[in-house]
Amino acid sequence: MKKIIMTGGGTAGHVTPNIAMIPTLQEMGYEIHYIGSREGIEKRLIEEIGIPYYPISSGKLRRYFDLKNITDPFRVIHGLDEAVRIIKKIKPDVIFSKGGFVSVPVVIAGSTQKVPIIIHESDMTPGLANKIALPRATKVCCNFPETKETFPEGRAIVTGTPIRQELFQGDKNAAKKYCGFEDDLPTLMIIGGSIGSAKINEAVRSCLDEILKNFNVIHICGKNKMDAAFDGKRGYVQYEYVKAELKDMFALADVVISRAGANAICELHALKKPNILIPLSKEASRGDQILNANSFEKSGYSKVIQEEDLTNEVLLAAINEVYENRETYIKNMEQGNESDAITMIVGLIEELAN
Repeated sequence: MKKIIMTGGGTAGHVTPNIAMIPTLQEMGYEIHYIGSREGIEKRLIEEIGIPYYPISSGKLRRYFDLKNITDPFRVIHGLDEAVRIIKKIKPDVIFSKGGFVSVPVVIAGSTQKVPIIIHESDMTPGLANKIALPRATKVCCNFPETKETFPEGRAIVTGTPIRQELFQGDKNAAKKYCGFEDDLPTLMIIGGSIGSAKINEAVRSCLDEILKNFNVIHICGKNKMDAAFDGKRGYVQYEYVKAELKDMFALADVVISRAGANAICELHALKKPNILIPLSKEASRGDQILNANSFEKSGYSKVIQEEDLTNEVLLAAINEVYENRETYIKNMEQGNESDAITMIVGLIEELAN
């Protein structure tokens, strides 16, 4: 039996593509192991599906001053030692890394043990963790053709991002019943990433009464970001996080408001959901979401609102514009290039494992 170690964490976007590939790898007879952080979201998500999970110490690699910059390098070194011991014990045929800071010691450890390594970069430009991992990677999988050009020739392949197959099996009637919607209105879904977005939440709630005149609203607002003041409002439901019911909610949604993380926008594209993207600002990120969003808007897949331009008037106008032109957005997404990422990446894993 061939063995694979998967790694990646910190946000759901660094975990769900790995989860999307696990059923196919299991069907092919792989013994799957996962290395992640002790406290990250990946621990719960992976343990829920019964995959052996190995927590290691990890530290964030920051570009700005923080007192943790003094202690985190020691956490990374400790994590490296832990990863080496785990890899020596498992003896994997290949390592697949989806990125995030926990992946850095795993990739370095794998390279010291001469294990073939595949890394996946979802964003337009590589994150810091993948920049560190790149010299040690056998192959690099990319989401955007533009990204491939930034890597050494022959190392990168454009695969797209693996999408969880259960998302295509949603039941809109089940979602309508679960949410308790009584009015036969179109549905607007808001999802601000795995930890939610305070700014998007605030913008939606500040003009919610106006939105509810024309839409039912599903608001996935993130941990500790629910607001009891809006409980019981007709046509509006809010959740911290949704797992099993998410596929049904996507099926019900006519328009989606989302951050512009690469995994999130690839799911919207695959599901052909007309959408409004509100990327993280450059002040709050390295600007990767802005590049992702602009690429999707240029292709006609999305309407983009920059965070600094987010007002009630702009948001309401965008919601109405996207809904009225939803068939055009759907047609553009149907005509876009879409690869079978799972088949391509698993084929690459099989090639290196052999």
